[in-house]
Amino acid sequence: MPPSVPSLPRRVARTLRTSLFAQVTCALVLGIVVGKLWPDTATALQPLGDGFTRLIKTVISPLVFCVVVVGIAKAGDLKAFGRIGVKALIWFEIASTAALVIGLVTANVVGPGRGMNVDPSSLDAAAVQETTGGGHLPTTTEFVLNALPQSFIGAFADNELLQVLILACLVGAALLHLGHTKVPKILPAIEQAQEIIFAVVGFIMRLAPIAVFGAMAHLVGNYGLGVMRTYAKLIVLCYVAAALFIALLAVALKAVTGLSLWKFLRYIREEMLLALGTASTESVMPRVMQKLRRAGARDDAVGLVLPTGYSFNLDGASLYLSIGTLFIAQAVGVDLSLGQQVTVVLVLMLTSKGMAGIPGSAFLALSATASSLGAIPAGAVALLLGVDRIMDSMRVVTNLLGNCVAVFAVSRWEGALDTDRAKRVLDGEDTSTPGDDETGVGGEKDPGGEAGAGAPAPGIPAQKPKEVKELKEPKELKEPAPEAG
Repeated sequence: MPPSVPSLPRRVARTLRTSLFAQVTCALVLGIVVGKLWPDTATALQPLGDGFTRLIKTVISPLVFCVVVVGIAKAGDLKAFGRIGVKALIWFEIASTAALVIGLVTANVVGPGRGMNVDPSSLDAAAVQETTGGGHLPTTTEFVLNALPQSFIGAFADNELLQVLILACLVGAALLHLGHTKVPKILPAIEQAQEIIFAVVGFIMRLAPIAVFGAMAHLVGNYGLGVMRTYAKLIVLCYVAAALFIALLAVALKAVTGLSLWKFLRYIREEMLLALGTASTESVMPRVMQKLRRAGARDDAVGLVLPTGYSFNLDGASLYLSIGTLFIAQAVGVDLSLGQQVTVVLVLMLTSKGMAGIPGSAFLALSATASSLGAIPAGAVALLLGVDRIMDSMRVVTNLLGNCVAVFAVSRWEGALDTDRAKRVLDGEDTSTPGDDETGVGGEKDPGGEAGAGAPAPGIPAQKPKEVKELKEPKELKEPAPEAG
């Protein structure tokens, strides 16, 4: 007899039970409905999203530390790690500049603020101060000093990713300097801690649908859907400009690595939807790191490029800032010359690098840009208060894709990408669960199951396994002695 086919309700129930993508999608739609129908109740649901983000943030710093240390130790070459860092910064600067230029060009062509004729004196500048909490963007000196840790524990306690990266580089360099013979148990212990952290991430991710529901309900309940009609031209422009930039990313990824951005989007669709729902790229950072490693990118490239990109490669924010600056100028009737627009690009190239983790950073960057031009009233930034939250989805998607493409491109540039494995994974031919790859660099699973306990992995210099073997030889030679006696 032919096997019975499950009924449609059973198939739907099984999909909802097993697919995170389906669960998050339903939560997203339900959050919009609740926010629209019961806005007062919906605004009280924000803690659901905030709580999930807090849980994820607790594992980001230790995870980045473990991945970077293991990556440096397995690569066996600190100079290669330095080259990856330099190439990443070059890629970040090119990508951010391209995003800024696309934003300025599209804003000049479309003119989203033309005809508004807003009187700057009628705007509430104090609202901007309230949003930013009276903060300010760090100067170059402050940015550099803040990247240096004051204490080992403090960097993890404050969740300062750049400080954690520096500590991880120092520990990885020390492991290479001491070698496997002096500290044979440290690297396996860090690898095991990394696996524990990934398991914790898996537990937390089960709460993702609840987080998306709460965050989306709060957004719709607090801001409503009417704001989208008021700022329709600006919103559509920002999303179209983001689509153009993502198309440029797709071309760059194909040219550099031969990989398809569309297939990669399908590969991380769960993480992308979660980032959209929570308006946070940090909430998906651990899972994205995991998937990039499984897709053939080496540990050291993933561990350095992705976290650094969260501070240095905010492509979506760059797009929004350039369009927002021209929108404000056009709305208050200021016509910026070509020279002033070049100044906008230069200022935003600097201010956008210190934005990560600062409340109201977009408004601080826009205020700094307005002040540098001297032609736009700083209080005019308040024009964007009503629409800023709606732009989060555009910024999140663009930032996340920009950083993922940077990982693949820099990995390929440095020879740290297994392209064949990446194509198999993106084509769906390799369906192993993220984290099953015990080598951490996209190689085959260790048949002995002793990952990190001296087993050779791609990128480890040949002499390292021999040193571990030599340590075991005396014990093996002594074992037959009792039989001889």
